Amino acid sequence: MEKNLQKQIETIKRGTVEIFPEDELVKKLERSIARNKPLRIKQGFDPSAPDIHLGHTVGLRKMRQFQDLGHVAVVIIGDYTAMVGDPSGRSKTRPQLTHEQTMANAKSYLEQVGKVVSKERLEVVFNGDWFAKFDLAAILKLTSKMTVARMLERDDFAVRFKEGTPIAVSEFLYPLMQGWDSVEIRADVELGATEQKFNLLVGRALQADAAQEEQVCLTLPILPGTDGIRRMGKSLGNYIGISDAPNDMYGKVMSIPDSIMRQYYELLTDFTIGEIDRLVSAATHPRDAKATLASRLTEMYHGAEAAKAAAAEFDRVFRKGSLPEDIPTVTLPVGLVQDGRAPIIDLLRAAGLVSTTSEARRLIQQGGVSVDGTRIAEIDARVPVKNGTVVQVGKRKFAQVQVP
Repeated sequence: MEKNLQKQIETIKRGTVEIFPEDELVKKLERSIARNKPLRIKQGFDPSAPDIHLGHTVGLRKMRQFQDLGHVAVVIIGDYTAMVGDPSGRSKTRPQLTHEQTMANAKSYLEQVGKVVSKERLEVVFNGDWFAKFDLAAILKLTSKMTVARMLERDDFAVRFKEGTPIAVSEFLYPLMQGWDSVEIRADVELGATEQKFNLLVGRALQADAAQEEQVCLTLPILPGTDGIRRMGKSLGNYIGISDAPNDMYGKVMSIPDSIMRQYYELLTDFTIGEIDRLVSAATHPRDAKATLASRLTEMYHGAEAAKAAAAEFDRVFRKGSLPEDIPTVTLPVGLVQDGRAPIIDLLRAAGLVSTTSEARRLIQQGGVSVDGTRIAEIDARVPVKNGTVVQVGKRKFAQVQVP
């Protein structure tokens, strides 16, 4: 257990948006140090997809920091909340998953979570352990803890209600279920993205109702994807998966805009603030700073040798002119590129690399399409495009695009 209170507070505050109430956190830490009793740090993950990307690791890394300070990380796998679907930040109802789907995804989640958090001072629980036992009476009792008016205070619900966009009654259950998780595991602190604030506060309310000490809520930034604009997400094609191949991970990091490098450094690495200031200063070329970032992230998830090899491969292809010297240049149609990105299938057709949509789909599914060295795996991906972007199909077909 780290005995220096100030060091704990400084570590916990790094990269956080809000801690509320902060004075309660200080009291919890003081008591924890005095009694040599670790706090219970909660974060829930709904296995709605099989992969974890770097956006997920923002919270996982914060949990690891708490672990390194001597506290216990409690990872809740939401096998039951995933079947409802978290409405936070959503403009429409999520599709519901079966329990079999969520459990299959959960297995993959747990394997990847272990790459970030320590196996020491770790508890992993499934909220189906208690929700599977809920009968109608228990559900009604839980729903009685919250009014519809209170639910509609949530920004996303309020917007959807005003616009007349459907809100499923089941979505009202989600904040209550997440809050009840805190009661079940007696959380001292709960972590969540900024959009989770309402849900975290529900946890405090339910704990108070259950005569428990209320958890402290700690919110974290939402990591932008490789487009630098929207939150990282697989469905948006702007994600970097922690299980991506080393060359893909390195290449994707090298593709991010310069403007979000500092966020990536602060939220995803252990570089000190002083080191980050130096790395992203005006005295350092952005490409060099990005290469350092790409090497560090690839090393974290694949090891030093894989990171070194990925850097060498990227350097060989993009710095030493290993691409063909006679790549044809194609000017894209006006309007194809929006906010610096274009649908991959439309891009392939406009670049003259495929003749039909079905051919484009087949090549993407076979892993034969890349943009600036990054393999594209999703047929509905929107990829970053700028003047000079090189699109490749197979081993011999290239096009360098110009944006009008």
